[in-house]
Amino acid sequence: MASQLRQYNNGGTAKKIDLTYFDRQIESLAAEVNRQSDLVVEAQAQQRRTENELRQAVANISHDIRTPLTSIFGYIQLLESDELTLEEKQTYVLVVKNRTKRLQGLLNDFFELSVIESPDYPMKTERLRLNNLLPDIVMGLFDRFEEQRITPLLQLPESEVVIYADESAVRRVAENLLLNTIKHTSGEVRISLSKRPDTVMLTIANEAKDLAGNDLNRLFDRFYTADQTRSGEGTGLGLSIARSLMMKMNGSLSAELQGQELVMICKWKLNK
Repeated sequence: MASQLRQYNNGGTAKKIDLTYFDRQIESLAAEVNRQSDLVVEAQAQQRRTENELRQAVANISHDIRTPLTSIFGYIQLLESDELTLEEKQTYVLVVKNRTKRLQGLLNDFFELSVIESPDYPMKTERLRLNNLLPDIVMGLFDRFEEQRITPLLQLPESEVVIYADESAVRRVAENLLLNTIKHTSGEVRISLSKRPDTVMLTIANEAKDLAGNDLNRLFDRFYTADQTRSGEGTGLGLSIARSLMMKMNGSLSAELQGQELVMICKWKLNK
């Protein structure tokens, strides 16, 4: 056993310890050593994935910060020119304000995500009537729907749907999902609330003809945007924040492609 384990640890072989011995206690020991080897390999793989994700996140946030900063600096240089008319200066100042808001939004989202994922993030659990809360959230985004000519179709059950969760977290999850929909679709958006024996489910469905299967698996990655040109119109953090909040509430957030529609599914467990 010692010889086999030595060869395995030195990288001389990928074969683990033989499990056939004359003593069952020795066989049990060999099995546990092999199990420990599997756990070490799994931990190393997870560490590599985490490191790769961190490097990608740093690269993406560096890009997303640098883009508006470069633009802001360029317009400030233009504003220093004495040849600009008052109207041109007002236009450039407006552009600088918008780029600054974009940068501020990115930094706020990044900070919020780091706070949410901390172990001591506070959650206030209370009794929420989703039949009342969901229409209020949708109406709060009515102007945004109007701007993009999107028609939200809200479907609510006749019976009362109650969950025990953090109201601000539920609002943020629904708003982030709806804002993501507003950015990437047109036409109709179906928002449906349903109750099952052990869960409450919120689904948001919209047309997504160009969304590939590999994109679907990465939608909740930090800083990921389906638009690989990374035009700077989105931070790529909204869906990550939504999923983190759902996990904090012991719920789940997933995505499915149903035909040419993207369906976001939030689930909360009902307390027995």
